[in-house]
Amino acid sequence: MRKFADRRIVGVVAGLAAVSLAAAGCGNGGSSDVAATSAATSTTTAAAGFSVPSSAAHSSAAHSSVSATSGSASTAAGSSGKAASGSVKVKGADGSEVTLTGPIAAKYSAATDAQRASLGVVLTGDHNAGTRDSGVIFQQFKGGVITAKSAAAGTPAYITWGRIRDAWNIERGPDGKPAPDGKNGSAGPLGAVTSDETTSGAVKQTTFEHGKISFNTQTGKVEVTVNGKVVPAGI
Repeated sequence: MRKFADRRIVGVVAGLAAVSLAAAGCGNGGSSDVAATSAATSTTTAAAGFSVPSSAAHSSAAHSSVSATSGSASTAAGSSGKAASGSVKVKGADGSEVTLTGPIAAKYSAATDAQRASLGVVLTGDHNAGTRDSGVIFQQFKGGVITAKSAAAGTPAYITWGRIRDAWNIERGPDGKPAPDGKNGSAGPLGAVTSDETTSGAVKQTTFEHGKISFNTQTGKVEVTVNGKVVPAGI
């Protein structure tokens, strides 16, 4: 009887040990999955340079380094991350986190992957972003600039880049001709941007308040028109 009782005790102990091991295995499995997901999210976030919820980490990293806002209606690829309402967080050229707001944030959120790639990283520093005396807001990127007539909600913003941007940045006198003591950009005679770049055949064109700039990709010619008159491009 004593041997039989001992065997029963051993059997019970072994059974309890098996249950404990099974429970521990399920817990570790769940923890490992969570840890792996968190680690993957952290790696993706660091590589993309912005914060995203774990459920959006894959799609955001696969498309672009942008965290779109909950207040934006954009459905652009790569805009599933969350930031403060009406803002977009991106990584600046110096590695810092830059928050885009208002019309500039809305434009960046709506931009295609190709447009974001062409714009490149955000340039930091007071001289690369701000508000002109006219109220025009701007944000410079390595490959272009986004501007809007004002910071008011709903104001359309536009992307300007390439040779057209170069010509717009030339300092010009009131007549539109290049002048060392003139003004450039939206403060110059062309004024603020009123359209994104359009393409017709080999010619790309952007319109401004007081004129237009076109660039022929085949001939390399840049033509600047101010108040209906063609003026030297200056580039």
